[in-house]
Amino acid sequence: MATKLVGASVWEEELYEFLTSHEQSEREVLDEYQEAATSSGSSAFRYLSALIVEDEIRHHRVFVELASALKTDAELRPEEPVVPRLDHWGPDTAHVVRTTEELLERERADAKELRRLVSHLREVKDTTLWQLLVKLMEMDTAKHIEILEFVLQHARRTLQ
Repeated sequence: MATKLVGASVWEEELYEFLTSHEQSEREVLDEYQEAATSSGSSAFRYLSALIVEDEIRHHRVFVELASALKTDAELRPEEPVVPRLDHWGPDTAHVVRTTEELLERERADAKELRRLVSHLREVKDTTLWQLLVKLMEMDTAKHIEILEFVLQHARRTLQ
């Protein structure tokens, strides 16, 4: 059982328990992928497992950061949480909005280019990892677009 939060609500306690127990689960999955990657005789499987390991390392870190931020908020600590709150976009929110709009435009253009590249790689989809890797980049680009749309939505609110 995870450490109790001082002064936390039931909801905060339950969420903290979930985050810390899931963080432990992420650590175990990470270990399994690392073992699979190092023990496989297949270079393709090792390569793909290593990509997953990178994601799992990030997932593990995010769960730790979420639990830490929740603890900071629940215990009303004076320091800033590791995961920032959405209460401030800096001294020049308009700059954040303009920059985000530009980045979003670039990511959308990148998404179109990647879709075209995937279609060009159909001929080698059964003999190389290339099409899969470009599809994964498409997924990353979709994630980047999601992040930037979130920033735009929330930063624009503070301008109104």
